[in-house]
Amino acid sequence: MKVLHISNYYYPHIGGIEQVARDCVSSIGEDAEQRVFCFHSERGDARDEVDGIPVIRAGSFIKVASQSLSLSYGKLLKREMKDFAPDVVIFHFPNPFGAHYLLKCLKKSKAQLIVWWHLDITKQKLLKKFFRGQTLRLLKRADKVVATSPNYIEGSEFLPSFREKCTVIPNCAADSRVTLSDAEKARAEELKMQYRDKCLLFAVGRHVPYKGMEYLVRASKLLDDDYAVCIGGEGELTPSLKELAQGDEKVHFLGRLSDSELKAYLAAADIFCFPSITKNEAFGIALAEAMSFAKPSVTFTIEGSGVNYVSLNGVTGIEVPNGDVEAYAKAIETLKADKLLREKYGKAARAREQLLFTEAAFKDNVRKLLGLKEVRA
Repeated sequence: MKVLHISNYYYPHIGGIEQVARDCVSSIGEDAEQRVFCFHSERGDARDEVDGIPVIRAGSFIKVASQSLSLSYGKLLKREMKDFAPDVVIFHFPNPFGAHYLLKCLKKSKAQLIVWWHLDITKQKLLKKFFRGQTLRLLKRADKVVATSPNYIEGSEFLPSFREKCTVIPNCAADSRVTLSDAEKARAEELKMQYRDKCLLFAVGRHVPYKGMEYLVRASKLLDDDYAVCIGGEGELTPSLKELAQGDEKVHFLGRLSDSELKAYLAAADIFCFPSITKNEAFGIALAEAMSFAKPSVTFTIEGSGVNYVSLNGVTGIEVPNGDVEAYAKAIETLKADKLLREKYGKAARAREQLLFTEAAFKDNVRKLLGLKEVRA
């Protein structure tokens, strides 16, 4: 079997879709010949290998409404489809520019098409309307459609009409990102000692609007001084978030964290804060990772998002009305005041992650999708 993966970007580019694409490649392993096709973050085309798998990167010259554009993409994809002749194409959506050329190539190919539906296009309303017809053609051509949660199937603008093609494969908390080395355990103990007189709240993610870090900073202003609010990551909103937090000594901006430092904070935290507010947060891999560390979480209700499938209200954490800063702060106070409740939710969070969101479960789901022998069978 030959499998061609088409992602927006690919490792070493860091992003949720890129991580899932790499997890897919790893899941298949040596049971199929694989290649990855993606954009290059630079203008020139490139070809290299990641984990022993050839990666073809089409040089991009600009991004418009989060969509990369490339002069060579169509030609390179046509050549790969002809020369590699894949039996299966796994296409990670959204990528309307890539979908345009893929649909052209598929007219002369009998390859099975699996559309891995990460999220609807929501923010770019004009782009969504312009490519609506193309998106429908893509889904009609698809043999299978993968959604990351049942919530997203029901909440999507497109997927309910293709429900018979849909299957759910949740994202995973990769083993390497939730397993502590001795040094990381020691660092976690250092953090616990550093904040021993505080309830340690931890949040991590890009500082962009849909991640909702603003709401956490505002909620912090409603809390007393018995908390430390540590926020990892960076992005376009970092300066405004720091300005908003001025005068609130509880809030600490950590910047971009290494994987080791991220794990140490997850292990040390008392409560994990995940304040995303829109469907652009389709799943929440960081949320699943925190659950692996048995951390109770505080989330917002996001209609149609998988966030509220990953963490269950009243089971693994507390979910509050979207954007309600006072309710968010109150949920944090509730967890701080009740150690037994934190432990109960944390234990349930760990159990749910182990059942649904492990790397092994993801691998089995991907292999089952392709008709390969399951690892845990």
